[in-house]
Amino acid sequence: MRERTELEDRLNGLSRLERELEDAVTLVELAEAEGDAEVEAEGIAQLKALKAEGERRQIETLLSGEADANNTFVEIHSGAGGTESCDWARMLTRMYSRWAERRKFQVELIEETPGDEAGLKSATLLLKGHNAHGWMKTESGVHRLVRISPFDSNARRHTSFASVWVYPEVDDRIDIQINESDCRIDTYRASGAGGQHVNKTDSAIRITHVPTGIVVACQAERSQHKNRATAWNMLRARLYERELEIREAAANKAAESKTEIGWGHQIRSYVLQPYQMVKDLRTGTVSGTPDDVLDGDLDQFMEASLAQRVYGGGPDSVEDVD
Repeated sequence: MRERTELEDRLNGLSRLERELEDAVTLVELAEAEGDAEVEAEGIAQLKALKAEGERRQIETLLSGEADANNTFVEIHSGAGGTESCDWARMLTRMYSRWAERRKFQVELIEETPGDEAGLKSATLLLKGHNAHGWMKTESGVHRLVRISPFDSNARRHTSFASVWVYPEVDDRIDIQINESDCRIDTYRASGAGGQHVNKTDSAIRITHVPTGIVVACQAERSQHKNRATAWNMLRARLYERELEIREAAANKAAESKTEIGWGHQIRSYVLQPYQMVKDLRTGTVSGTPDDVLDGDLDQFMEASLAQRVYGGGPDSVEDVD
């Protein structure tokens, strides 16, 4: 029923676009014939709006993967660089939360590990919304930040790294079999604000899948049973994403023009000093307003990466930035 509703919405949207396009063209033709500049301008504005909506729907047609319509988990880990990288991981967590809020997605914080001095060592978000995974799947990789460090008394320029890992929430339509004897389950005390909010029970859950080395953790709830259920769902999702990656790697051997996006590959640089620029190193997409990007304006980067994954190719020359 969900698939049927989605297809009906797409078909109805296409029919509406066709009708509105025909009406706008007729309006412009009549205005030109009668010499009415005001009505002609109104018709041209309608055509521009239809063009923008058509481009957006064209991008949405790229979201046709098996799990693209699902909710998605987003794991963020700080890299080398100590406090700087922990603060960068916190900034990325905020950036993806703001992007999700712009799209009216629901954002849940599943797990976070604070840094020693500031920021986050790691965080896991669950983004709930239609096509959440389809949009976010191109964000997996290493993200680099270049800025004047607010933690450096000498105001020197620092480079920080953080990694992002995206995988879909597995719904009931997808059957993932896990042998519990292959898993090690650990309980520990969840981190909290302290004082009256301190956790006095070992409610946090960590599950390690021994054959693959995949580790998931959840401490969002005070109930150990709820955290355990969420952690099992996360593990199923990680194993499913691993299987999809194996399939994609096999497909990429037969189609080398398509860009492989994997863990440990730097995909984007965010430069705040000495100039202002965000550059995607896969597609060459550039933004001169990093403040907007860090506030969740990511659509142009996601759209370019989606198009590259489907159609292949890329910029003639994509150079790194300092």
